Amino acid sequence: MSQKFPRLFFVLLAALFALNLLQSSVTELIYDEAYYWYYAQNMAWGYFDHPPMVAFLIKLSSFLFDDELGVRFMSCLLSAGTYVLLWSMVENPKKKDYVIHFFLLVFSFTLMNAYGFLTLPDTSLLFFTALFLWLYKRFLNKEDILTTIGLGLVMAALMYSKYHAVLVILFVFLSNYKLIFNKKAWFAVILALICYAPHFIWLYQNDFVSITFHLYERPNQAYKFDEFTLGFFLNNIVIIGLLFYWVYGAFFKYKSTDKFSKSLIYLIYGILIFFFVSSFNRRVQAQWTIAISIPLAVIAFDHLLNNAKSRKWMYRIGIVSFVLLMYARAWMVHYELFPMHFETHGNKEWVNELKTKSDGVPVVFENSYRRSSMYEFYSEVPAISLNNFMYRKNQYSIDNSEERVRGKKILYVSQYRKSGDISYMHLDSTVFHGIYIDDFQSYRKLQCIVEKPETGIKYSLKVYNPYPFDVPLKQLEYTISYSNEHKQVKQMLPLKVQNSLPQEFLLKSKDTINYSFELPLSNMERPSYFRIGIAENGLLPGLNGKPVKIE
Repeated sequence: MSQKFPRLFFVLLAALFALNLLQSSVTELIYDEAYYWYYAQNMAWGYFDHPPMVAFLIKLSSFLFDDELGVRFMSCLLSAGTYVLLWSMVENPKKKDYVIHFFLLVFSFTLMNAYGFLTLPDTSLLFFTALFLWLYKRFLNKEDILTTIGLGLVMAALMYSKYHAVLVILFVFLSNYKLIFNKKAWFAVILALICYAPHFIWLYQNDFVSITFHLYERPNQAYKFDEFTLGFFLNNIVIIGLLFYWVYGAFFKYKSTDKFSKSLIYLIYGILIFFFVSSFNRRVQAQWTIAISIPLAVIAFDHLLNNAKSRKWMYRIGIVSFVLLMYARAWMVHYELFPMHFETHGNKEWVNELKTKSDGVPVVFENSYRRSSMYEFYSEVPAISLNNFMYRKNQYSIDNSEERVRGKKILYVSQYRKSGDISYMHLDSTVFHGIYIDDFQSYRKLQCIVEKPETGIKYSLKVYNPYPFDVPLKQLEYTISYSNEHKQVKQMLPLKVQNSLPQEFLLKSKDTINYSFELPLSNMERPSYFRIGIAENGLLPGLNGKPVKIE
């Protein structure tokens, strides 16, 4: 399986690595990268949206470099490793004569190309998917202890990258059901679970917040064929790029000849079918099926080697794709090359403008984990996102970010205000206004626990204070937001609550206070969910309770 690498392979790999390093250095961060950089400032075994691998990679990069390359260096390294693994998985002696074809093919995979320098959870997912398949192929040939341990460690690394990794592992194992009776396969699985135990513990300690959000609390919308199911098919064309016709054509013609080739087929069909079914319930994002890029690249290169006509067209279209993708990379740096805004344009400008106008005080962004993390990265000034009932929870909802600005003078920035003490503009002409607050106090971690009545119409409400200090009850106002069946908020109303102990003035630290309330009349025709929020000190109400189904 380990055929000799031609010299040209290493020359092109070095050139690609240098290109990605350069791209990483001169391209501003996208918002998700800034958010994951914020993760890495406080290393943990888990985060609200994802497992910790992306933060770990950024932390490693930051030890070696500063600025953008301090976020992206490990992505460049993993991308080069992915090319090596893809090449190694194709056992065809003719491949050494088609090194340029190989690089044009893999470079044409649009998202795999982008993840060659962007640092996102899918970056490590791609690398560890390739490494997992490479080790699995080796395991099929020889079940030695080193390969078995490697499989266990890599399965854990896959799961630490992204929760979607469970599909990669599941469908590969389903392609070879006899692994159920293989002791070494079970050893690899047990080792993976042991290595993954710290994240399981983190989930338990944080009330399975990631799983709960992704499965139950994420807002959705009514089914639309063009945005959901048709969008699913279009996304799977986009992630491959201009060579999609030949890549998918190679896949549909591909026949399994052994257990490894069978695993590639199961992996592709399994992921596609899973998210096709999901597309009838929610919009499937393009990167959710990104793992199929690895087996598709292996199958397409093998097809290219054995079919002269396809090889000719894949080479020609690959050159066109290379030129277009290089232009797109340049556009990510220079907005002038194409009159359309992207996340890598203008961030330093708006950050510098806001930092100057705010005199460098900490900034609290309303409902924007994206802008808060981007601002802090480029300004080196503390910034947080304060999330209210019209938004969703994120990492700022569960960490100690509130304490970084509590009691301080801050600038509260919102895109919904019509005026303020200062204003600034983004590259897309969106104007934001900010107001100063001298002694900032928020209590977004107060937990509202609703219990439905067994009889009658009164609900019980328990409010728990997790803070290490007492909270004045007079600063709190209760609200209720009504949502439709897709958990989209449609109405917010004040909520009258009755205190079982009206003489109480403080909600003491680590203590609970009990209320009762009746649902106020909503002007929605049929509200499906309600959620209790707490508005403190004139701020909009937070996401203190969980969505409650209205029976």
